[in-house]
Amino acid sequence: MTIRLMLVAAMLACDTGCAKKSDWIQDTLVTVDVTGVWVGSINYSTATLYVKLELEQHGPKVSGSLRVMSAGTAGPTGTLGSGPVEGTVAGDVLTVRRTNGSFGAEMTVNADEMTGRSGNSPISLHRASSSAKP
Repeated sequence: MTIRLMLVAAMLACDTGCAKKSDWIQDTLVTVDVTGVWVGSINYSTATLYVKLELEQHGPKVSGSLRVMSAGTAGPTGTLGSGPVEGTVAGDVLTVRRTNGSFGAEMTVNADEMTGRSGNSPISLHRASSSAKP
């Protein structure tokens, strides 16, 4: 009887460990490559701002630079914020933040398009180039 209880306990422990391994794999799985230059906009309630992200990806880690520009009648006019960014890719979701400022965003990547949110504001980007600057 004691041996049966020990076997049942061992099987339950093994089963629980396997479930955690699956979650770990799902969290670290990278299904997209975001390396390149991405351009688009953030739609705030009072203004639309143009965004340029230059990204380089190594596994799930992402680094690069960000430029946020104000909108003029002929397109982007003045730079409102720029600086280095870092982030991660998990599955098809990119999470990125500026290392020297308050910008942060979480976006779902679908081929050459990214959509998501920066704070409460919608952000939409498309890949302009598939290689980051040297």
